[in-house]
Amino acid sequence: MGLQLKNVELRVGAETHIHDVSIDLQEDGFNILLGTTLAGKTTLMRLMAGLEKPTAGEIWSDGVNVTDVAVQKRNVAMVHQQFINYPNMTVYENIASPLRVAGLPGAEIRDRVEAAADLLKLTPMLQRNPAELSGGQQQRTALARALVKYAELILLDEPLANLDYKLREELRDELPKLFADRRCTVVYATSEPTEALLLGGHTATLHEGRVTQFGPTSQIYRAPADVITAQVFSDPPINVAPVTKQADQIVLSDDVRWHTPAALDGLPDGSYTVGIRPHLIAPQVNGAQTTAIEGTVLITELSGSESVIHFDHDGHSWVSQSHGIHALEVGQTTRFQMDVAHCLYFDTDGRLLAR
Repeated sequence: MGLQLKNVELRVGAETHIHDVSIDLQEDGFNILLGTTLAGKTTLMRLMAGLEKPTAGEIWSDGVNVTDVAVQKRNVAMVHQQFINYPNMTVYENIASPLRVAGLPGAEIRDRVEAAADLLKLTPMLQRNPAELSGGQQQRTALARALVKYAELILLDEPLANLDYKLREELRDELPKLFADRRCTVVYATSEPTEALLLGGHTATLHEGRVTQFGPTSQIYRAPADVITAQVFSDPPINVAPVTKQADQIVLSDDVRWHTPAALDGLPDGSYTVGIRPHLIAPQVNGAQTTAIEGTVLITELSGSESVIHFDHDGHSWVSQSHGIHALEVGQTTRFQMDVAHCLYFDTDGRLLAR
């Protein structure tokens, strides 16, 4: 049945840190908490674990109300972005520590530790201390300690944030496999939209302590409920600008307009908001239905085989993200191409209308 949060709130004094959250976390696949720093991801995890008690609402686990159950009596494992291991214990003892606390027999402890170490490629390091390990090996040790508990709820709080790119890629590929055959609810916090898409499962988007949307990850990416959710689920930031619908035209500025999409044919003429993700804007034609937009280059960021270009159009700052090296000069006037077939449209309250 997984974990359910029913109208959960957390207030500290006059401030509300978590606003009325009601979500059902799934046992099948990852549950992603996606939001920027200070969005409330860690606080929400602490509520799930029992490290914090909600000031309103209830938390249910497999049909049982655990709101008032102490964290020591819950079957929970948590992995943080920092490498949290016991420095004076070997890798073996670090992994075995929760099992010793639980009073399991020595033979069972050994079997579980060896199985987890084998899974996470730590067998050659079992007799080393954490200080002798690389960052990736230390985080693998923390993950192994979470695995051996056979916890019902596993909370991963940005566990790859402090690793280098290669290690992050390796562990990100391995994580879903580690929990695939276990009956547990896995919650994974990240500030990176790309990471959420790669892990799949279900995603809750957070903004200032509020869950703005929860559902299948790919569905939320394709159809964010509102402008805020679209902004949370975009890196680089989604381009958002006011537009006007005039009969069969969407008008962005005097010299930029395109045909109204069929989904908006019945929409009254008036003011709306368009959202265009940066990868839909490029210095060259990048789609079947493109519209030209001219702008003054503000910043050019070149990374490997990708270019991110910030430019000004009609007083608004825009971002283009494209393949290839486009070394444009600051101040240069450049024509970009927008793939308007994949725009998002929002009403005056910021709610999604259509793509």
